[in-house]
Amino acid sequence: MSYHMPVLLREVLEGLDIRSGGVYFDGTVGGGGHSRAILEKDPSVRLLGTDKDDEAIAEAEKRLAPFAGRYLLFRTDYKNYEEVLERANVPSLDGFLLDFGISSHQIDDAERGFAYRIKEAPLDMRMDRRSFLTAEEVVNTYSEERLRRIFRDYGEEPFASSVARNIVRARQEERIATAGRLEELVEKSIPPKMRSAACARRVFQAIRIEVNAELEGLRECVAGLVRKLKPGGRACILTFHSLEDRIVKQVFRDLSTDCTCPKNFPVCTCGKKREVEIITAKPITASAEEMSENPRSKSAKLRIARKVEG
Repeated sequence: MSYHMPVLLREVLEGLDIRSGGVYFDGTVGGGGHSRAILEKDPSVRLLGTDKDDEAIAEAEKRLAPFAGRYLLFRTDYKNYEEVLERANVPSLDGFLLDFGISSHQIDDAERGFAYRIKEAPLDMRMDRRSFLTAEEVVNTYSEERLRRIFRDYGEEPFASSVARNIVRARQEERIATAGRLEELVEKSIPPKMRSAACARRVFQAIRIEVNAELEGLRECVAGLVRKLKPGGRACILTFHSLEDRIVKQVFRDLSTDCTCPKNFPVCTCGKKREVEIITAKPITASAEEMSENPRSKSAKLRIARKVEG
């Protein structure tokens, strides 16, 4: 079984519009599936990749070994792209990919604690295991109000208050340490007629986002990477939940807009110039065939933008 099956692989390659001699940035390497395909596309292409997960970097190194000398991998957050580009002596990019999905390996590995269906899994959820903050720490130490906000804002959970209240009550008697125990508390917090697997999924998603600071600085990072693109360079971003997708959509829209002065101004005073052309009016989603082969592709959305002449 492969470490991770890359989502929308053909569509990503088409979206990047690989250019001969180009340098590409894969900010979320995972097991290296997308990165390998980029390097295979043209023998003159070079790639820089980042990932916070040590196991992902190790797997990517194996998969990319045939392309030695054409890639560099860094164990760091993609948000540190400026440092990575400086270390690699790369001033600008021909394209970049950000894939915000969790890898199949992370979900299936019980010790990582990402999957609520693995009952005895510890509450970890760290993508970077050097980090001190775990899901168990969040669940057992955050105030009821802070938990409520996380479940509401990051999980869009309609019963966020009830879930937070029951967690705080339960942990007073015994520390909440497993995915199964947390799922029980979530289920208890939802009216019977409205219970579904989505409830636990939303809460686990919210905690994972908090543990890994997934939305922190995302808007600034996407805009900053776009500004590292050469004219004609492509930005491809894969999202898997509405919060990320909304941010990417807004950033692309902002960057594709010219003057924002009020319409009654006789001349432009803001000086804003559009920086990208949006290639995908609506996000690209997986085909029925891909969803059948890889159910985790069902929620994937791909947005693509092209850097215009400055």
